[in-house]
Amino acid sequence: MNLGLSNRRVLVTGGNSGLGAAISKAFAAEGARVAINYLLNPTEAERLVEEFTAAGGEALGLMADISDPEAVETMFGAMDSAWGGIDILVNNAGIDGGYALGWEADPDAWGRVVDINLKGTYLCAREALKRMVVQRSGVVLNTTSVHEVIAWSGYSAYAASKAAVSMMSKSLAQEAAPHGVRVLCIAPGAIRTPINQAVWQDAEGYRDLLTKIPLGRIGEPEDVANVVVMLASDAAGYMTGTTVFVDGGMTDYPSFAHGG
Repeated sequence: MNLGLSNRRVLVTGGNSGLGAAISKAFAAEGARVAINYLLNPTEAERLVEEFTAAGGEALGLMADISDPEAVETMFGAMDSAWGGIDILVNNAGIDGGYALGWEADPDAWGRVVDINLKGTYLCAREALKRMVVQRSGVVLNTTSVHEVIAWSGYSAYAASKAAVSMMSKSLAQEAAPHGVRVLCIAPGAIRTPINQAVWQDAEGYRDLLTKIPLGRIGEPEDVANVVVMLASDAAGYMTGTTVFVDGGMTDYPSFAHGG
C-alpha cells in the first residue's frame, strides 16, 4: 500500500533512539523528508541522517530541548529554512523519571517529567499548528502510553503527564479540525526499547510482563512505527481527536480473562 508520504516534511522528537529512531526510519522508507530532533547522543542522530541521505532521501538533525520555548522556536525555524515548513509532527520525546512513591518524590524531578512530556509536547504542537492551520493541512501525532488510562505506582508524574497529553490532544483536535488539521495520540504498551530495558532483560520481570499482555509477546519498535506512518497518512484522513493503543491488548485487562 502506497501511503502517499513521499516528500512530506516530518519532525520526530527524540528521533535518534528507541521508538523515535524506528519511527524516523519508517517515514524515511516511505520517502518522507525527516527531521530528527535530539538532545543527547548526537552521533546516532548524525548516523541516521547519513543513512537516509545515502538512500536518496532528505534528512536533518536538529538538537533542541523541547521543554525550552526558544529552542523549540529555533528548531521549527530551521525546518522553515530548509523545507519551508512542516506537514507531520510526531511528538515522541519523553522520560519516565525515577521510581518514587508520590509522597517521597523530589518535586524538581517530578516537575521535569511533566516539563518534557507535557510542556514539551505542547510547545512543539504549538509551533507545528501555527504553520499547519495557515496551510490548512497537517497531522500532529502525540505519543502517550497505556498509562494514560492505567495507573502506575511509583511513576505518578509519568502517568499524569501522559493522561494530560491525551486530553490536551483532544482539545487541540477540536480547535484544528475546522482548518483541515488532524491531532491524534498513539499509546504504546510494553515495547522493547532502552527505556524499559531493565524489565525485558530480566527473566523474572519479563515473565511477569508477559502476563499483562494478551498477545503474549513484548512489542517491537516497528509495531508502533508502522501504525504511526499509517495514522500520519491520508489512509487515516477521517481520524482525529482520539488515542490509538498499540499495546498487545494490555488495556484489555488480561487478569479479568477468567472472570472478575
